[in-house]
Amino acid sequence: MMTPAVPLPAAATPLVGLMEQQLKQGDIDVPLLPEVAGRVVQLTQDPESDAVQLAQLIQSDQSLAGHVMRIANSAAYSPNTTLVSLQQAITRLGMSLISEIALAASISTKMFKAPGFEQDIENVWRHALATALWAKEIARHCRYNVETTFLCGLLHNIGWPVALQSILEKLDAEGIACDKDCVTALASHFERQTGLQVLERWKMPQTIAETLSYFDCPTQAPNAVTQTAIVHSASLFARHMLTPEALDREQLGQAEILANLNLYPDEIADLLEKSETVSQTMEVMSA
Repeated sequence: MMTPAVPLPAAATPLVGLMEQQLKQGDIDVPLLPEVAGRVVQLTQDPESDAVQLAQLIQSDQSLAGHVMRIANSAAYSPNTTLVSLQQAITRLGMSLISEIALAASISTKMFKAPGFEQDIENVWRHALATALWAKEIARHCRYNVETTFLCGLLHNIGWPVALQSILEKLDAEGIACDKDCVTALASHFERQTGLQVLERWKMPQTIAETLSYFDCPTQAPNAVTQTAIVHSASLFARHMLTPEALDREQLGQAEILANLNLYPDEIADLLEKSETVSQTMEVMSA
C-alpha cells in the first residue's frame, strides 16, 4: 500500500507522531455505522437474500424507510411512476439500487462532529457520492461489475472526516495550536490509514479495503486492479463535475488512469454527457 505524499506544514509536526501512534494502536474513534446500514451491506453480499428481506430490514427503521421512499419516488429514479411501498420500489428499481440509496442515507455528514469544518465535511461527502455514481457509469461502460463499485466510491475517502475528528480531539487534549490549513493537511495525510480502520470496524467487504489501500496506485492492487482504477477514475470525473476550475476537461482527458482503462477521447466525451444525470441524482440522494 502506498500513502499519498501530502505536504505538511511545520506546525503539524507535533501531531504527526501522536496520530501515527493512535493509528498503530487502533485507537481511532470511529463513528458507529447504523445497525440497519451494516445489515444492508451483509444482505447485499448474500446471494440467497431477496427483496422481501431487504424491504423488512429497511422498514425496521422508519426514518430510513421514509428517506428511501422519497428518493425512490424522485424524478431521478421514478419520473413517471408513484411507488407506494418499499416492496414495490425494490421490484421496480432492484435490490442493488435500493441498497445504495439506503446506505447513502445512513452514511452521511451527520455522523461526523467537527465544529468549524462542517463545509469541508460536506464537500468531502458530496465528492464521495459523486464518485460512487460516476463509478457505476464507468463500470457499465467498461462492462465491469457495477454492484461493488458504488460502495467503493462512496467510502473511498471515508477516512478524511474521521481523521479530522481525531486531529481536532488531539489538538484540544494536547493544547497544540494549529490553523485550519494545517488541520486539513493532516487529515489528508492520514486519510487512507484511517479509512482502512473505519472499514475494518464497519466490517466492510475486503474488496473495498483493497480499493482504498491501492487507490493511489491501482495497478499494484493484488486482486482488484480494474475496480480500483474505475473508482480512481470516477473520483476524477467527480472532481471535474464539482470543481471544473480545479480539473478542466482537457486535464481530465489526459489522466493516465483513464488510458489504463482504455477510455479513449470519444468514450470520455460519451461519459461526460451523463454529467447532468449524475448531478441530479447526487442532489436527490444528498438532500
